[in-house]
Amino acid sequence: MKFIAEIDIMPHKELLDPQGKTVAKNLKHINIHDVADVRIGKHVSMTVEADSEAEASDKVKNACEKLLANLIMETYTFSIQAV
Repeated sequence: MKFIAEIDIMPHKELLDPQGKTVAKNLKHINIHDVADVRIGKHVSMTVEADSEAEASDKVKNACEKLLANLIMETYTFSIQAV
């Protein structure tokens, strides 16, 4: 079976996010005001071949923990849907 995994990787809330701070600071220059906090992360979409949703979930979890996310600085969440 094929599954689509949608993965969101974000910096830990306790850590500074220089990209987010820069965006938040400069929104006023394009006339966007009253934005309190901006956090920038990454989104990964992945097609996984597996016999079950549990197996697909394990594959995605391994990919996140071993390659996609730096667990010292980032957290991840994902959802899986059968195609």
